[in-house]
Amino acid sequence: MKILVSNDDGYLATGINALIDALEQVADVVVVAPDRNRSAASNSLTLSTPLRVSQYGENRFKIDGTPSDCVHLAVTGLLDEEPDLVVSGINHGANLGDDVIYSGTVAAAMEGRFLGLPTIAVSLVGKTLVGAKLTHFETAAQVAVELVEKIERAGLAPDTVLNVNVPDLPYAELNGIRATRLGFRHKSEQILKDSDPYGRPIYWIGPAGEGQDTGEGTDFHAIAEGAAAVTPLKVDLTRHEAVPDIAKWLKK
Repeated sequence: MKILVSNDDGYLATGINALIDALEQVADVVVVAPDRNRSAASNSLTLSTPLRVSQYGENRFKIDGTPSDCVHLAVTGLLDEEPDLVVSGINHGANLGDDVIYSGTVAAAMEGRFLGLPTIAVSLVGKTLVGAKLTHFETAAQVAVELVEKIERAGLAPDTVLNVNVPDLPYAELNGIRATRLGFRHKSEQILKDSDPYGRPIYWIGPAGEGQDTGEGTDFHAIAEGAAAVTPLKVDLTRHEAVPDIAKWLKK
């Protein structure tokens, strides 16, 4: 199996290198990743400027673009051979619930899905929402390897993205791997106001809200119980059951 690895934290991040080391034990790995941290880039593609690719090792490439740019370039012409699977991560922090809308890690996986490949996005979740020091990347890497092996045995529909969140625990303490649905968070915290050295106002986006829908069966609940959460995602955002009502509403 040939696996394309990417991420949003950049090619030097601890997470992606732990993932590479683990996946190389079971597959041929090629890396195409951003040249710097591009967290929260979502599904953006760079269309107004050219992209520059630098090779930093055998089958190792960095790009001055977004996670989606990396996967798109890799699959549509940069690589001589199309990969069998895209694995994105290991993200430094959670991608639970609403996070998937903003996540560059998930976006890289979604780009692979847009291009017809089965994909996995992997994130390591600390005990606190912000500023947690993450330690057990090898646990998330081992979960990724197990999922890759399951895909190799049983397959995975190419229209499916597996969003995987793994608690920051030693592998021996992991409370299983569960199939989950997305929960969702309370609304984001208020912006943080400050000023630059010249007294001009500047603003920081506030941190994400705490979990709101965190009941049994959600990704939040699995993480709280020390289990890895595997949530299948689809790209179709249509609220299908509302289409007839909207059609009636438009006629009023």
